Amino acid sequence: MERINTVLVIARLDASWSALVGLLSERQGYRALAATSEQDALQLAHDVHIDLVIAEESNPDFDGCALLAGLRLSHPDVIRVLVLSKNSKLTARALRDASVYQYLRKPLDPEQAALLVARGLETRELARRHRLISREFKMTDEGSTFSVPPDLRFLQQSQRFEKLVYVSEKMATLCDLAKTAAKTDLPVLIQGETGTGKELLARAIHYNSSRKTSPLLVQNCGGMNDELLQSELFGHRRGAFTGAVSDRLGLFRAADGGTVFLDEISDVSPSFQVSLLRFLQEGEVKPLGADQTTQSNVRVIAASNRPLAQLVTRGEFRRDLYYRLKGFEFEVPPLRERTEDIAALAEFFAAKHSEATGRKILGLSASLVEKLSHYDFPGNIRELENEIRRLVVLTGDGEYLTTRHLSPAVQAAMKRQPVERGNGFMPTGGTLKDQVESLERHLVEKTLARHRWNQSKAADELGLSRVGLANKIRRYGLNQEEPRDRR
Repeated sequence: MERINTVLVIARLDASWSALVGLLSERQGYRALAATSEQDALQLAHDVHIDLVIAEESNPDFDGCALLAGLRLSHPDVIRVLVLSKNSKLTARALRDASVYQYLRKPLDPEQAALLVARGLETRELARRHRLISREFKMTDEGSTFSVPPDLRFLQQSQRFEKLVYVSEKMATLCDLAKTAAKTDLPVLIQGETGTGKELLARAIHYNSSRKTSPLLVQNCGGMNDELLQSELFGHRRGAFTGAVSDRLGLFRAADGGTVFLDEISDVSPSFQVSLLRFLQEGEVKPLGADQTTQSNVRVIAASNRPLAQLVTRGEFRRDLYYRLKGFEFEVPPLRERTEDIAALAEFFAAKHSEATGRKILGLSASLVEKLSHYDFPGNIRELENEIRRLVVLTGDGEYLTTRHLSPAVQAAMKRQPVERGNGFMPTGGTLKDQVESLERHLVEKTLARHRWNQSKAADELGLSRVGLANKIRRYGLNQEEPRDRR
């Protein structure tokens, strides 16, 4: 499915600017987002994949030219268009610093501006295709030491869901469901290891929902006591506790009409779980020290790096709250389970950091992509980005990223072996029954270890129910902390 271009309009939304937003979204089919302050504009640029920015020169809330100059460094691939006032004194140097694609003068003609946006996006697409073709010719040149195996065809195949980049079937399925979830108001629960992109997924869902023009506010629940967390989310009245010197609105009321993202939801206490459950059920907000409750219409997206289902089973998390949170439930797979995404992500990060640091990087060598695919990346995408950023800094201009400057851990990674299915294992025991049980124990133990004791995934691979797998774990006395290799 073809991706829709996103245009960010930064201006006071008078009649002409509102008409431009309408033209871009209704007639030309772009996704048009509007910001009226520098803070809103930078937040949108951080959260959403923006293709073109059109900003007015002067505004009480921001300097349009300076804002575009900043975006040139932080988002170098975004096309920048500036609208000057009728008698603007802006210098050629200022326009150069912002590196604008084109500028217009007021009074703004929405039709002319919409045509300029369309031409700018066409030019951007032609330039992108030219870079891909040029790079492929360079990599297949007879004098080059690098070959282009089929695995490097990710250049044309990678997909994006806002800031999420992927080619794997797992992520494609997940993002397709997330796009469906975005169109609803149901709560969303996102689970997965640290560094897999849970917050990026939450932001993508918000900015593809009907709430995208309202705030998205983020709260990390880890390591916070109940009183502080209650104050952050529900607010407080002056004097409610020591240090409460003024009223606080709280995120649930501040984000009314929008979304609140609660990270590390598994860390909240049982007593706070009760407060959160009531809010999800009734939408009621009662600030600390207040006598009355108010209503707030907020969508909650929660994330956890620990499986909540297991915490529910152990009695550490309320079952009713778990089911209330999981209107839609997503499990973001770790990078080691979607190795086909590594090449696309590495290419994306190489382009991002080479442009940010002003370095000219030709691309990734085939040997580097192969070596990266052998490493497990326990820190997931965050670790991969740090690795690529380091390579960009250490690689000279006009060169390919190679394995030469890889960190020792990645350099030492061995080629992945096919998943074991019992080959080479010698069952123990005298009778047939004993040997069958020995083999079964080995397979269960290895499958659990491979999935890092995620019992749902292990049960699915073994063709067992969760209860059946739990019975075998008890029967064979398997222990997560002390796995045994019974080869």
